Amino acid sequence: MSVLVAATRRGGTWTAVSLLAFCVLLGLVGAVSAKVSVFFALVLGLLFLRQPVVLLLAMATAFTHAYFARNSSVEFLVQDIWFTVDREVLLSIPMFMLAGALMTRGSIAQRLIDVMVAFTRPIPGGMGVAAVLGCAVFAAISGSSIVTMLAIGTIMYPALVRSGYNKSFSIGLICAAGTLGIMIPPSIPMILFGIMTDVSITYLFAGGIGPGLLLVLLFSTYCYLANRKRATQPWDLAEILTALRRGVFAMMLPVLLLGGIYSGYFTPTEAAALSLVYACVIELVVHRELKAADYGKVVVETVKMLGTLLPLLAIAASLNTILDYEGIAKGWVEYVKGNVTSPVMLMVGINILLLIVGCLMDAGSAILIFSPLLLPLAQAAGYDPVHFGVIMTANLEIGYLTPPVGLNLIVAMAAFRENFGFICKAVLPFLVIMLGWLFVVCAYPPLTLYLVGK
Repeated sequence: MSVLVAATRRGGTWTAVSLLAFCVLLGLVGAVSAKVSVFFALVLGLLFLRQPVVLLLAMATAFTHAYFARNSSVEFLVQDIWFTVDREVLLSIPMFMLAGALMTRGSIAQRLIDVMVAFTRPIPGGMGVAAVLGCAVFAAISGSSIVTMLAIGTIMYPALVRSGYNKSFSIGLICAAGTLGIMIPPSIPMILFGIMTDVSITYLFAGGIGPGLLLVLLFSTYCYLANRKRATQPWDLAEILTALRRGVFAMMLPVLLLGGIYSGYFTPTEAAALSLVYACVIELVVHRELKAADYGKVVVETVKMLGTLLPLLAIAASLNTILDYEGIAKGWVEYVKGNVTSPVMLMVGINILLLIVGCLMDAGSAILIFSPLLLPLAQAAGYDPVHFGVIMTANLEIGYLTPPVGLNLIVAMAAFRENFGFICKAVLPFLVIMLGWLFVVCAYPPLTLYLVGK
């Protein structure tokens, strides 16, 4: 598939046309069924026209309903879409996204950073550690990798460079620490995983805390080791007290959200509503550094992002429903169980697949398409659903730093005006750290399941 995309995007018109003709020819000579031939011809045609993933998935789902499935029709696609979007938990996604965008435009991110910098001054590489901690705390109130990277990175990247930190280290750190946004709860990809697989979202959030804190520790340790010869400054009590006073409302939000979710006082959806109301009140009324006109712009930007995500979610859920009804997932599980005897090798294969997928797709799209297919395999091999959800999120978190579709790399290129190749090289040390971290997450289930109580 990636070869076909590359061929069309590089202007390979004749290549695409030849592939279309080849699919039709296969159908004519009977090498494959006419339905399969037409299906692949349509896929190649949409790739040739450079259509978005949501349209490609909609075509594939509708074609499956109409021609491949038994006792189904295109009308079932519409029903499945309605059943998918008619879920309360879906409300949490736009509210977390909007709350994160508001805090990015406002002053909460700056106030969080001021607190972290005040506490890390005596540590060699302390400003880098402050960037990691700032991303970790902001991740606990945004749920998005890109929002976290932009909120902290637009402030910390220039500050790191001005303070004499290596530019490659600085931008690599910001890109990597931004990925904490989808591991430390609340996490939008974990919400999507829970929706697609019926795994408890609260359990997934709890499962992400251990791996998230471990990655914070690893990044912070690297910041210390890479800058251990840098001069440090002593703690300034007056600065700490001032930063805490200015940042008290920002620091309270993660406590309210996570404490409320895990204590059972409110659901993830109610937590998202609280996050949005809290962000509006703090930014518009208390801090007063965000104007009403800015609020309108943030809402429009969030709606645009949702216009891509929600249709993709609804259509992917319909495809998942018909595949489950036809027994595709069950047959796939039985085949793998009969041919792969080692659970370890199965998980190695799944991790390799997900790392490759992370290079080619964003985390949300990958979870929507692959989580219903891969979870039964992991369960058949003895892996807990919550543990596998965290493993899948961890793999796709690494995908934010791997070209050609590493979203943090692309966004950082535009936001920080740096060369794409330079950014790719800058994140390499952090990729090595994250691969080692992924191994620990896979090999040591208690890291994920301890807080879940399993």
